[in-house]
Amino acid sequence: MKRTISTDDAPAAVGAYSQATTNGDVLITAGQLPLTTDGELLDDRPVDEQTRQCLENVEAILESEGLSLDDVLKTTVFLDDIDDFDAFNEAYGEYFEEDPPARSAVEAGAVPKGAAVEIEAIASSE
Repeated sequence: MKRTISTDDAPAAVGAYSQATTNGDVLITAGQLPLTTDGELLDDRPVDEQTRQCLENVEAILESEGLSLDDVLKTTVFLDDIDDFDAFNEAYGEYFEEDPPARSAVEAGAVPKGAAVEIEAIASSE
C-alpha cells in the first residue's frame, strides 16, 4: 500500500507532489533540487555545491524512514548543462564512495527553478 513521506529535514514539496512515497519495501524520492530546508535555492552556487545540497535532501528523506544512502538502488540525475558532469560527478562520488547505486545522468536542458541539477533516488529497505 502506498504511503507518502514528508519530513521537515528536507525542503517541502513546492507543487502537487510528495517528497517521497513508499510501499514499505521500496522508497522513491521526488527530484530534489538544491533547496535548503529554509527554502533558499542555491541556484547561484557552483554545480558541486548544488549537487551536495540535493544529496543532503535525499539523505534526509531516507533517514526519516530509517534508511541511508547505502540503501539507494538507483539515482536519476538531471543536469541543466552536461558540461557540468565532471564537477557534479566529483561531488556525487563523495556520497557514494563504495558500492554506488546504478545511475542515469542526462542533460535536461532546463531544470526547475533555474537550478543546475536535480536528483531523484530509489531505495530499498530489503
